[in-house]
Amino acid sequence: MAETYRISSSFMVKFIPSRSLSTVGKSKTPTRSLTAKLTNKLLTDPELIRMASTDFGNIVQEIPLGILQPSCCEEIVDLVRAAYSDDNSSVLFPIAARGQGHSVRGQALARAGVVVDMTSLASKQGGTGGGAAIAVSWSALLGHYADVGGGQLWRDLLEETLGHGLAPVSWTDYLYLTVGGTLSNGGISGQTFRYGPQISNVHEMDVITGTEELVTCSPNENPELFYSVLGGLGQFGIITRARIALDRAPKRVKWVRMLYIDFSAFTRDQEHLISKNGRDQDNALDYVEGLLLMRQGPPDSWRSSFFPESDHLQIASLMDRHKIIYCLEVVKYYDDLTQNTVNKDLENLFQGLSHIPEFTFQKTLPTSISSIEWDDRMSVVVPDEDVFYFVGFLHSSGFDDWQEFDLQNKELLQFCEDAGIEVKQYLPHFGSEREWMRHFGSKWRLFQERKDQFDPKMVFAPGQKIFHSN
Repeated sequence: MAETYRISSSFMVKFIPSRSLSTVGKSKTPTRSLTAKLTNKLLTDPELIRMASTDFGNIVQEIPLGILQPSCCEEIVDLVRAAYSDDNSSVLFPIAARGQGHSVRGQALARAGVVVDMTSLASKQGGTGGGAAIAVSWSALLGHYADVGGGQLWRDLLEETLGHGLAPVSWTDYLYLTVGGTLSNGGISGQTFRYGPQISNVHEMDVITGTEELVTCSPNENPELFYSVLGGLGQFGIITRARIALDRAPKRVKWVRMLYIDFSAFTRDQEHLISKNGRDQDNALDYVEGLLLMRQGPPDSWRSSFFPESDHLQIASLMDRHKIIYCLEVVKYYDDLTQNTVNKDLENLFQGLSHIPEFTFQKTLPTSISSIEWDDRMSVVVPDEDVFYFVGFLHSSGFDDWQEFDLQNKELLQFCEDAGIEVKQYLPHFGSEREWMRHFGSKWRLFQERKDQFDPKMVFAPGQKIFHSN
């Protein structure tokens, strides 16, 4: 018998296909020459070229002319200046800033261009490989904040701020990403419904623009650049410093997972829990995410590693009977003042939920998304709804069968279109201007105007293929 499920009218999707790494062949002799001064700074070691020719997805290969590992911001400014011809009428080569290369369709690549290794700048400034170079400060206007390089990892920032009893307000689920990388896309996790994405928790940035300038920007100083760069997919400049909002680090957390066999009950409970989303709302959760458990691999795989080993066989039996189990994962922060009331708070929050009662699991540890926290002035686009779902499809394949997963992704998008479900891609990848126009919708003209203003020669981020041809 067919089952009918209530489906939200809006999704934000992230496709993470990846395949085994292939061997990159030798690059051809570049047809465009670089100045002698710049050539001396560029690295062309075959292994470095190989690494800079692909990204996390291992799907796209674009061979650059060289890699710049800058020791200071001025070297990146010099690179942008060198990218222009002597008469300033054309671009000699494109530039792509690269952090951890965690894009999947070549967004961090630069064919016949220069890849800027931002982690090298972080290493020179401190952080991974060089100790902390993160300045934690306080002001009456902003409260606690941290100034951090764009090439620093979020993990570095966490380690440094925890030493002050503080932590960034909003996270991604994976911390081995660069600050500049996530701020160029959005930066989302199970905290977003309450604290907003990472781009909503930035006070100020230093940005190198395509007009050869290093500019400080904030909501009050050069605001157009500030809002353009946040979620701007690297199109308007390279983030070299960001001032990140901090708050008191949680002392302890209650981590709870609840299992469902009914999809409608699963989504209804998610939306109920994220409806309590005020930053100062004591009875709100701090993290809400949903995931699917499927009968793939042994029952003690990562999908059920949270659960007690004694329950693994029962969970596996549920999977066999229902094919898919829905899991709601939530977190509540607490401290010494609230340790005697946190269990009662959770009990009140969970009252009336429709999970399977005997499959509720909780851990105590030491230290779906609401659109209310998204600022429309930023370049990022999200579905035009008060509540939308962020759905991630994480595929890993062999070298020759990634196209099968890619086809599945396209079928999912087509299904949403046929069903009238609005979809916006996170880490978007499109092959034509018409598709990009559809993605940005009413923001497309503004996006173009910002490109003309801050990167008029279209130097930056060629791998996104928004303004660069395939």
